[in-house]
Amino acid sequence: MHSVRFFSNADVAARLDYAELIEALRIGLAAPCEAPLRASHALPEAASLLCMPVWQSGQGIGVKLVTVYPGNGAKGLPSVAALFALFDDATGQPLAMLEASEMTARRTACTSALAAEHLARRDAKRLLVVGSGTLAAHMVRAHSVVRQYEKVEIWGRQPAKVNALVDSLRAEGYPAEACDDLRTSVGQADCISCVTTSREPLVLGEWLQPGCHLDLVGAFLPSMRETDSAAVARARVVVDTRSGALDEAGDLLFAMADGRLDAASLDTELRDLLQGRGVRRNEAEITLFKSVGYALEDLVAARRLLALS
Repeated sequence: MHSVRFFSNADVAARLDYAELIEALRIGLAAPCEAPLRASHALPEAASLLCMPVWQSGQGIGVKLVTVYPGNGAKGLPSVAALFALFDDATGQPLAMLEASEMTARRTACTSALAAEHLARRDAKRLLVVGSGTLAAHMVRAHSVVRQYEKVEIWGRQPAKVNALVDSLRAEGYPAEACDDLRTSVGQADCISCVTTSREPLVLGEWLQPGCHLDLVGAFLPSMRETDSAAVARARVVVDTRSGALDEAGDLLFAMADGRLDAASLDTELRDLLQGRGVRRNEAEITLFKSVGYALEDLVAARRLLALS
């Protein structure tokens, strides 16, 4: 008999380095897999339950269960909680169980940074993170692996929470500061990473400067959006997976409904970037990466963690 390994969030935080995970994702996401569209179930009080299966030859079978409770911030709790089960794909035997909130945050941020490596300008100096929840600090750490940012701004609806996050990031050595005027900061940013569960546009297309990169991560349901349709219309869009984007990416679905985006134009996935296709074309191009979550990212992260143990 073999024992099933268990990894807590603390184990994941201690062992999954951002730079190493970005490199693992660079390799793992370029290979094919089977990842059926995740099942999303509405729970009371705008909460959600998600189920994400994935399997890849030689790498295993994984299933992640996620709960999203947007109101948890008021209770001093993270909005996202998750478990990930890893099985051997040759025998079906369980290999590991992960308390997956930390893994989800890290793989999301590292995937976002991996896309930005190919889409953000090489001379990008100003990073703006819109949102001050669980993902915000991870975004700063991961994006700072692929670009040398001289200024990192954080915007959020709760100033006390933003200031606490800024102090924490500055203690880690990042040039972080609070954003007081979102419109001005958007207009000056080279890379804008949105990590909210907003259902109303926060970043408007008229605010974007030529050459910026827009990274949309927070909205994961068709009813959610972090940008208006004008922002989507001004950008060349890359998605983590086309099927996921057409099913769940509210930012893009609203733009399609408004006649500002053609579904046929969603022809570039993250996998294409990793194979050298669809990268930034010129310094003035506005690029947009929309991520709704890809189960293969979890499998890559879990296998990396198991390999380190």
